[in-house]
Amino acid sequence: QVQLVESGGGLVQPGGSLRLSCVASRSSSSLYTLGWYRQAPGKLRELVADIGSNGVAKYADSVKGRFTISRDGASKTVYLQMNSLKPEDTAVYYCNAHYYSLEYWGKGTLVTVSS
Repeated sequence: QVQLVESGGGLVQPGGSLRLSCVASRSSSSLYTLGWYRQAPGKLRELVADIGSNGVAKYADSVKGRFTISRDGASKTVYLQMNSLKPEDTAVYYCNAHYYSLEYWGKGTLVTVSS
C-alpha cells in the first residue's frame, strides 16, 4: 500500500504560478510512475503529466510548455510546477502512483484560477 499526500493547491490569478507536491509513503515508490491528474466540475478525470522511474515525462497537450513535472532524488516526492495558469486549469488535482497492476491515488488538492 502506498499513501499519497498532496499539497500546494489554492487560489491564483490568471497568469500566476503554483507548485504542487505529492509525498509517497514508501521508499519502493521509486519504482513507480508518478503523475498528476485533474478533474474539473462536470468533466472526466484527465492526465496532466506523469514521470517514470527513469525520469521520462509526458504531458497533456493543454499544459505543454506551461507545466513541469519532476521527482526528487529519492523519488518519494513528485512536483508539478504550474506557470501561466489559465481559468481552464481550475480543477481538483490528484496525485497518482502506478506500477504494473498496482495503482494508488491521493485525495486531491483544489486549484482555482480566477481574478
